[in-house]
Amino acid sequence: MKEFIMNQEKLAKLQAQVRIGGKGSARRKKKVVHRTASADDKKLQFSLKKLGVNNISGIEEVNMFTNQGTVIHFNNPKVQASLAANTFTITGHAENKQLTEMLPGILNQLGADSLTSLRRLAETLPKPAGDKAPMVTVDEEEEDDDVPGMYNHKSLLDYLINFNIISKEKA
Repeated sequence: MKEFIMNQEKLAKLQAQVRIGGKGSARRKKKVVHRTASADDKKLQFSLKKLGVNNISGIEEVNMFTNQGTVIHFNNPKVQASLAANTFTITGHAENKQLTEMLPGILNQLGADSLTSLRRLAETLPKPAGDKAPMVTVDEEEEDDDVPGMYNHKSLLDYLINFNIISKEKA
């Protein structure tokens, strides 16, 4: 009799595991096994192959600018494209970075709206004690080296933005 009670308890536990809703609802026939990410990746690659995507080589980095002022940065991505299907894929390790982390190398990629958001971002940066005071001073002896002094964020950012606008006008 004791074995019979134990089996009933095990059976009740198993029944509770496969029940979808509450008491009195239907039970599933079998437990659904969730697929791994690699299975989804294979399915995606198969769909891309049907679209006829081709690899594009020679792309070292991809930067996607968001409305929040962040950049999704891919270093050495795998880029595929199908012009007939109007499809582009970028695969690789993505990093979310702030726009200021990518300066100054990213300036030639910025559009007009990004430049204005960059200027607004410069205004919100914390200012040093003196508005015109440089953050790091350069000694007279160090001026012979090719290391220029750093200025406060706003003046440096304004210089870079103005330089970028002037270089685009000349082109």
